Amino acid sequence: MRRPFRFAAVVRLAESGRAWAERARRLEDSGFDVLLVPDHLVGPRFGPIAAMTAAACATTRLKVGTLVFANDYRHPALLAKEAATIDLLSDGRLELGLGTGWMAADYAAAGLPFDPPGPRVARLAEAITVLKGLWAGGPFTFRGEHYQVTELDQHPRPVGRPHPRLLLGGGGPRMLGLAAREADVINLGMRVRADGTGPDGSDGGLAAFLAKIETVRTAAGARYDRIELGTSVQQVGERRERASWSAADDSRQEDTPQVLLGTTDDITAKLRHWRDTHDLSYYVLHNERDLRAFTPVAQSLSGV
Repeated sequence: MRRPFRFAAVVRLAESGRAWAERARRLEDSGFDVLLVPDHLVGPRFGPIAAMTAAACATTRLKVGTLVFANDYRHPALLAKEAATIDLLSDGRLELGLGTGWMAADYAAAGLPFDPPGPRVARLAEAITVLKGLWAGGPFTFRGEHYQVTELDQHPRPVGRPHPRLLLGGGGPRMLGLAAREADVINLGMRVRADGTGPDGSDGGLAAFLAKIETVRTAAGARYDRIELGTSVQQVGERRERASWSAADDSRQEDTPQVLLGTTDDITAKLRHWRDTHDLSYYVLHNERDLRAFTPVAQSLSGV
């Protein structure tokens, strides 16, 4: 099934509430569908819950979401209530991105235990069960290895039914398998190194990217057609040196939709190819510095 294009942008910070509202309104007026905020304890970033709420209040159409909430930082019962509240106050415009938590610097600075990937993914899987159970309404009980909830009946209920759209991202087979089973939207990325210091540079290239799509297709089975598939765009327009925080070489991604070089027409044609051939219709602009170059693409293709 060929889905219409949708575009999101990650926005991290502003100098004031007024400036943040203006950024959200500019994004809404520029062909973008979703404003996304990250979730890290270190670095120059707003807290996601307050930032999403302010962006939703400043706009009328723009959806708000996270790329992504780190599951290890909040109990899912707390997140379920906060998410339902934002969804209600925004008239159903929440798109909740959720991940395990991965950046070792966050955990170290906050004194949080940083478990290996396996337990973090298992904990995330339980958290998703809790979230969906609480959003469904009525007293909910869950007994898992990581979470226990007893006859919890939360209000308000989210507007989105059966729940707000859930985005999961990742590049490793465990995360992609979980996303294929549970997510409404999947953001394909490079696998993160187990030590939490950045993307795994060995996971780059066209073959690895195509293999991720096939992993999702196989794991999703009959629900594949209900999944919106996408990825984060790391570079737009002209080739730049890779970000200093990442050991991943973006030049290996030039054959994938994560790197979009050339003119607006070149980029538009590449995205049409990836949507029509490989089902990727949702694109997240990761770097605000590329907003000027990418906006004509979003204006041209959004909803097409």
